[in-house]
Amino acid sequence: MNEAEFMPMAIEFAKNHTLMVTAWVAVFVMVIYTFVKSATSKVKVVTNPEMTALINKEDAVIVDLRSVDEFKRGHVIGSVQLTPSDIKKKNIGQIEQHKSSPVVVVDANGLGAANIGEELFKQGFSRVYALKEGIAGWRSANLPLVK
Repeated sequence: MNEAEFMPMAIEFAKNHTLMVTAWVAVFVMVIYTFVKSATSKVKVVTNPEMTALINKEDAVIVDLRSVDEFKRGHVIGSVQLTPSDIKKKNIGQIEQHKSSPVVVVDANGLGAANIGEELFKQGFSRVYALKEGIAGWRSANLPLVK
């Protein structure tokens, strides 16, 4: 099949399957957007073992973004509880002195931690990380939480 035969067939396919073609284009655009965003992000996403190493070897500060109630039900030992709105309002007194230390941002499922980590980076924190899969991933790996 040469190009002269392919293009009319492709156009006909697109006309007959508009929704599917649109969905594939949307998925493709989102994949590219996600890739570019992660490549340009100042926040590195870390796994459970990487976070454990940061805690044990470099005294990383863990910032738990969940609500006070969720935090009380179980959190990583030594975590500091701050809400995303606290961070956006620069109400970060508990961690202000740790701007040169590694800071790992943890949320419920890992979906919003990197965005809040970017906010900390803008506020002068030089080494910001986000926990992949958040507390849900930590819990599913049977890693310890304290109450």
